[in-house]
Amino acid sequence: MAVTAALIKELREITGAGMSDCKKVLVEADGNLEKAIELLREKGLAAAAKKAGRIASEGLTYTLIEGDNGVIVEVNSETDFVAKNKEFTTYVDQVAKQVIASNAKTIDELMAEKWNADDSVTVEEALSQKIAIIGEKLTIRRFEKFTRSENSVLISYIHAGGKVSVMLELVSPLSNDAVLEAGKNISMQIAAMSPRFVTRDEVPGDFIEKEKEILTQQALAEGKPANIVEKMIVGRLNKSLKEMCLVDQEYVKDSDMTIAQYVASVAKEVGEDVSIKRFVRFETGEGIEKKEENFADEVNKVIQG
Repeated sequence: MAVTAALIKELREITGAGMSDCKKVLVEADGNLEKAIELLREKGLAAAAKKAGRIASEGLTYTLIEGDNGVIVEVNSETDFVAKNKEFTTYVDQVAKQVIASNAKTIDELMAEKWNADDSVTVEEALSQKIAIIGEKLTIRRFEKFTRSENSVLISYIHAGGKVSVMLELVSPLSNDAVLEAGKNISMQIAAMSPRFVTRDEVPGDFIEKEKEILTQQALAEGKPANIVEKMIVGRLNKSLKEMCLVDQEYVKDSDMTIAQYVASVAKEVGEDVSIKRFVRFETGEGIEKKEENFADEVNKVIQG
């Protein structure tokens, strides 16, 4: 039986599965609708589709370093309870290992790959199967992969059981205990203070202009005279950039020095140059709008089926 657009649409409406998945199973089932529905259920895709409208804002961030490569990933679940489940944490580790071995640059590219833990399915199909097992919507939200250069060191840090994770690359010909300890301390700083850039040189010009505009409007709204607003903006912008740029931040373990001064002290201690090349900080659920529901309404939904 021919697989038509109308048949694909019908299967999608029945199961809620994706168009491409519907087409695949219809081809496999030779156009037999009932068989196609069974195939979707077997693959866990129909179950996953029913959860597609939910919001997954909990979960874990996670880091992994193997050889010259390091990755940081975020995998989301609907509840914090599931995020602590062994089934879920094992899956997050498998996702990190997938990214380590992958050349994918985007989530879409990653999802289309064969799943390393079971190459009979894709990453997307393996995710759907895991959703069927766990019973919540899960998403592989984002990842970053670092490959260290010849004279650099990768350091990872996971805070609060995966609520925040950091991947850091230091430029240094050494990877001794002192350098690794410094990397851990800097990673803890990043986790706690949420810098956006390493140095001011990294801050885009349009970002600075936007900050100036915001600070100007704030000053004017405070009723400050226009002739002194410009001078005020310089001071406020410097303060803002100090908070955003890692090397300018006050070192949380020693308020008498900045991170730049701390790194310089480490370099002096080890007798070699040490500098911060780059970092990535992931916080679970940041930027995701969480769905708040009245508990009584939720109970009624369950009772009413």
